[in-house]
Amino acid sequence: MNAALRFKAAVEAGDIVGATEFFADDITFHSPVKFRPFEGIDTVRALFGVLQRTFEDFRYVGQYDGPDGHVLHFRTVVDGKQVEGIDLIELDADGRIGTFTVMIRPHSALTTVGEAVWAGLVADGVVS
Repeated sequence: MNAALRFKAAVEAGDIVGATEFFADDITFHSPVKFRPFEGIDTVRALFGVLQRTFEDFRYVGQYDGPDGHVLHFRTVVDGKQVEGIDLIELDADGRIGTFTVMIRPHSALTTVGEAVWAGLVADGVVS
């Protein structure tokens, strides 16, 4: 099982800390709510801590595997709003998760997620 599928299994087991063990040290995380990506393992781990607190009833509902990456289809709830999205995961040359891109729909859910995650990042001192 590769790093993307191990990540998925850890998330489904509720082990966010364990899930981030599959990230490369120089991981790049492309957020749907921020123009510039989050970079580096420490920053991305902090982001995932906020996501764990922000997302309610998070679950993967589909999976698409290709030669260059994996797409994990998810559903969750944030502040009472239904959210649907995908995690596009690309592995680096060492087989670790090197690039992680998230896309979310609908727009109103994206706005809700952005506000909630930003507040969590500020509260945790990750951004100012």
